[in-house]
Amino acid sequence: MSITDEINLLSRDRFVDGVPHEWFTWLRNNAPVYHHSEPDGPGFWVVTKYDDVVHVGKDSKTFSSDQERGGVVLIEEPPPGESNQIEGGGKLMLTTDPPEHTRYRKLVNRGFTPRMINALEKHIREEAADIIDKAIAKGGADFVVDIAADLPLQAIAELIGVPLEERGKLFEWSNRMIGSEDPEYAVTREEAMGASIEMFMYAQALAEQRKAEPRQDIMTTLIESEIDGEKLSEMDFNLFFLLLAVAGNETTRNAISHGMHALLQNPEQYKEMVQDPSLCTSATEEIVRWASPVMYFRRNVTQDTELRGQALKAGDKLTIYYISANRDEDVFDEPFTFDIHRDPNPHIGFGGGGPHHCLGANLARLEIRVLFEELAQRAPHITQAGGAERLRSNFINGIKHLPVKFG
Repeated sequence: MSITDEINLLSRDRFVDGVPHEWFTWLRNNAPVYHHSEPDGPGFWVVTKYDDVVHVGKDSKTFSSDQERGGVVLIEEPPPGESNQIEGGGKLMLTTDPPEHTRYRKLVNRGFTPRMINALEKHIREEAADIIDKAIAKGGADFVVDIAADLPLQAIAELIGVPLEERGKLFEWSNRMIGSEDPEYAVTREEAMGASIEMFMYAQALAEQRKAEPRQDIMTTLIESEIDGEKLSEMDFNLFFLLLAVAGNETTRNAISHGMHALLQNPEQYKEMVQDPSLCTSATEEIVRWASPVMYFRRNVTQDTELRGQALKAGDKLTIYYISANRDEDVFDEPFTFDIHRDPNPHIGFGGGGPHHCLGANLARLEIRVLFEELAQRAPHITQAGGAERLRSNFINGIKHLPVKFG
């Protein structure tokens, strides 16, 4: 049996045991642009090399994200009777191409200036300290649930102005929407859709409130922003709220969880961070490379083209695997070694600099750095107290549970 007979990137169960890095390593070295079969579909191209992933991500004319060209985020098409289109005419930023994407991005960028993000550091540090101290007081914790999940939730909620008593709703909605294929978060497609509808309704109520009572927060900035006389439509605003609440919460949570897990496996590096918290800056970049919380995104080929000698046809589905690119031996020395000193570290955990480069990259960096600075200061002795449990997903590289003890 050859390795190509084993490779099945559609199998969610395979990812529960860990990312199948042996598959990606083989593909990078033997079939960097590989056509993967699909039981109920035409199959899809798998792009695994760093340079190719960056190239595809930047060339939106040839490799489209636009939902009107059939583009969606995930590999598989929705079931019969369901549409990729979102009722009401709105679009997620993830499913648009330039120039439409560029106009939309300019609008929402107003809420993500360095000044607005940096202004959050004091609050994020206070939240991180409080979250860690509560976990230490118990002597042990589920690092994912008690620490990693809480900080991104508080940061996003603060950023978008969600009151303290309502922040648990964001966590519950995002779990229902992202983790619906995992038995622990098992929900039907209807329940997952219900979560997005509830979030839309909440976003709309928040928007109405901000129109009546403007504040110094991102929601007010987004509602008031104009580019060439154009504002975000009601549906676009709701969709952006959904994207921010889910993507900004889920991905950072998983990066932090993978970072802690890697440090528990490399305790000498955690000891270094305790002695020199300034290492948390370079450690943050290595954590994002190591975790690659979003493992891939899909594109649709718009015109006949060629990539590494493979003929791609207009209409073909194509996937770019960040989780593989961030382990590319041609770019990273000892890519399977977790190294908080890694320099340079040109990882593409935030998307590789194309039009879809992560809008919240600087916020995520701030959260990860601050959390580990506070953790190193407040919990110099931390050990693993049980096995890490992974999310059942071939899209999100998630850890659900990670028991730890504090010395």
